[in-house]
Amino acid sequence: MGVTHMEGIVHGILQYARQHGPWQFTVNPDVLSLSPCSLRGWSGNGIITWINTKAEAHAITQLDIPAVNLCGALGDTGIPRVTVDNQATGRLAAEHLLECGFRRFGYYGVRGMWNAQQRGVGFVEAVEKAGGTCSVCNSPNTIGQHPRWERIGSQLQDWLASLTPPVGVFAFTDYRARMVLEACERLGLHAPDDVAVIGVNNDRITCEFCDPPLSSISHDENKFGYELAALLDRLMAGKKVPVESPFIPPGGIVRRRSTDTTATEDPRVAASLRFMREHLGEPIDVNDILRRLDVSRRCLENAFKCSLGHTPYEHLCHVRVQHAKQLLAGEDKVKMDEIAKASGFLDAKRMRVVFRRITGTSPNQYHRSVSSAMSNPG
Repeated sequence: MGVTHMEGIVHGILQYARQHGPWQFTVNPDVLSLSPCSLRGWSGNGIITWINTKAEAHAITQLDIPAVNLCGALGDTGIPRVTVDNQATGRLAAEHLLECGFRRFGYYGVRGMWNAQQRGVGFVEAVEKAGGTCSVCNSPNTIGQHPRWERIGSQLQDWLASLTPPVGVFAFTDYRARMVLEACERLGLHAPDDVAVIGVNNDRITCEFCDPPLSSISHDENKFGYELAALLDRLMAGKKVPVESPFIPPGGIVRRRSTDTTATEDPRVAASLRFMREHLGEPIDVNDILRRLDVSRRCLENAFKCSLGHTPYEHLCHVRVQHAKQLLAGEDKVKMDEIAKASGFLDAKRMRVVFRRITGTSPNQYHRSVSSAMSNPG
């Protein structure tokens, strides 16, 4: 789990401690984790731990100290746990890729990990229910192991090479999704047109430094940490708690370029979509696409209507508006001229016309509504 993901969980724990404490915390001064096996003889009152192995679960039970687990690697440890709704996470990934138009899918999981298996179940069931097909690749579990890394990479590449593009791939975590993107690059597969990829945890450092930036499913880490601390508090007070607390639902899709595509079997349409995305910040028009592909306007428009149900011009407008919406949602103070140019519009006036036609609202109104929702999440 990445640093940025853990940060939210820690904030939630600290929020509960400030409200219901005072609590004092013992942490490993050198790394993020502290193995339960290191706590023999410790005289604390409660433990928030990360249990990856049966040996660690056994070590916790021998301490006779109230403990809660924040990890979903093992299916049943006998130790009270807070965890996300993994099957719902898989279903959400499937819904997102289905909305992108994919009919073929892949799931990249990890063998022997309960949360990975559950995410795969939710994903595959949702895909098959919608009439799609899904291939599954389960990588070896590296926790406590020392497998040859090139062997893991080779297995992933062989699996990706066996898939027929375009395909939407859901990976167990953002780290695994990053491995998929890197393997695609080595194989000469274009992301997101050939292979669209989505991960889990919205670890911002991992997601933003992928090429292309990685779409991910977020979770409410603050709520996760708060519920962990509340569960431990009840245990320390001598109260009985269920081993499995209610699952925390996934937060939502954080869409980045790794799934910013519309799946199509037509190579002319796929090449057009790639050209639009690669030149998004330029004032290109359909004539530029025609010259690039060396096809007639009528031929390309027929191909678009058959594949996507609308013309190349209409799709270009939607792509630009979608990009403008992302920029409007990510800025406190917006400069409409800069956003218009970054989205390929000639100027802010033209952006307002197209934006309102497609969304039914103006860029300014959209920005205010998103800012208000972020300021008042309840």
